[in-house]
Amino acid sequence: MPTVGERLRGERERQKLTIHQVADGTNIKTDHIRALEDGKWEAFSAPVYIRGFTRTYARYLRLDDKAVVADLDAELGKTADYAGPPSLVPQRKGPLDTLMLVLSRVRWRLVFPILLGLAVVGVVVWGMQWWKTRPKQDPLVGLGSGLYQPRSSAGSAMLPLPPPPTNAPPANRPAR
Repeated sequence: MPTVGERLRGERERQKLTIHQVADGTNIKTDHIRALEDGKWEAFSAPVYIRGFTRTYARYLRLDDKAVVADLDAELGKTADYAGPPSLVPQRKGPLDTLMLVLSRVRWRLVFPILLGLAVVGVVVWGMQWWKTRPKQDPLVGLGSGLYQPRSSAGSAMLPLPPPPTNAPPANRPAR
């Protein structure tokens, strides 16, 4: 007796359809169609996807979808992974799973403004502390007198300035 995947492939080939045509007609990825035809159930994340895709594929090929799904259930019942219903006992969770669960329960519309306000208050407090403890010295210390002092060099090409005039009488200027 052929498997469900072999029956689906055989009917597709009998109707001379390509995998891409089936994918376009069913909106199922080509990889999933190949996995259904090959019986590679690990390509699916849950048995519900296997059953749903098989039902859609069978309807597209105009097969009795209820009979195909019943055969699929019998076939999946023989495998170790899909023999029974999925476990309702949660698997062991790691610290990242716990953190993500806690963060998913947070009301971010309420918490985000509070966190933003705390951050602003923290920056203001830090700035005030820095302002109070910064060094209190004059920033102009060490600048010198501020007067221009020409460099003295031995081989200066500058001419000496004339001596200032001695007490000479002021020159009389005629009045006009």
